[in-house]
Parts: sequence; C-alpha cells; structure tokens
Amino acid sequence: MTMQFQKKDPRATITTKFGEIAIRFYPDEAPRHVENFVKLAKMGFFDGTTFHRIVPGFLIQGGDPYSKLPDRTLHGTGGPGYFLQPEPNDRPHKRGAVSMAKMPRESNSTRDFNDNGSQFFICVGENSGLDRRYTVFGEVFRGLDVIDKIVAAARDQADNPLEPIAMTIRVKE
Repeated sequence: MTMQFQKKDPRATITTKFGEIAIRFYPDEAPRHVENFVKLAKMGFFDGTTFHRIVPGFLIQGGDPYSKLPDRTLHGTGGPGYFLQPEPNDRPHKRGAVSMAKMPRESNSTRDFNDNGSQFFICVGENSGLDRRYTVFGEVFRGLDVIDKIVAAARDQADNPLEPIAMTIRVKE
C-alpha cells in the first residue's frame, strides 16, 4: 500500500439503521491499519456488510464480506484476501476503541494469528485483556449510543444478530 495521509486527523462515519458512529483514527500508532481501512472504505468494500458478531459487555464486530450472504455459518470467516501484520500499541481496549480482528494465517492454524484485512471490532466495554495483543487503530468519538443499540440486538447462539445490521462507511476527506 502506498497511500500516504495528508491530514493529521483522518475520520470515518459508519452508518447503520440505528444511527451513525463517528471514528477518529490513530495513523501514528497503526499506520498500515488506518491506511488499509481508509482504502477499503473508499472502495466501498464495507458497504452492505453487517455487524455479524455482537457480544454484550465485550464488542460488536463487522467488516466481513461474507456477511452479505444469507448463509450465516460463513459470517466471520471472510476478508479481502490478505492479512495484516499486527501493529500492537499502547492504546487501551476501552469503551469505543476500534481494533482489528485476528485470523489464523492458515485455515487449520490455531497459532500465528495475523490481523484480518477487513474485519474490525468496536469495544462496548473495558477489555484490557486485549491490550497490546490486538491492533487498536481508532476510537469512536460520537455514536456510543449507537453501539449500545447494536449490542442490545437479539442474537443467535453464535452471537450473530437475528436481524442483519448492515453498514456503510464513508471517510472524511
């Protein structure tokens, strides 16, 4: 990736049926992750994907292209076709932190986890056990009430919302 940020304060807005979530990024702490997220958002990659995993007190997760498909067993298994090297930093996994989900490099691997190229999560509570193990690359600065509405949605045994919660993401230029 060769994109370079011209501004110090990149931002994005996630729009859902529950309202908007505004995110500011940390390009100094996680430059590759911010660059990747912004690139995918500008391409429209996230549009129509859903928050496919909601865990009260923990997180809401989205960004999987397979979440557009009706087969719910595939939700949470996809990405853009590449992984990112983790960029662990000292940003805490506090309420509103935006971080990348991890995926094994090989489908049968339980070790050597890398960051998924598109799946991300937003913490709905304090999750210090994730600190320095997952890449925090942004934080919600407006819309915490929206993440509370999302995490309160009815869900199945796999933590997938019973009614899809689709998103679109726009980057502020």
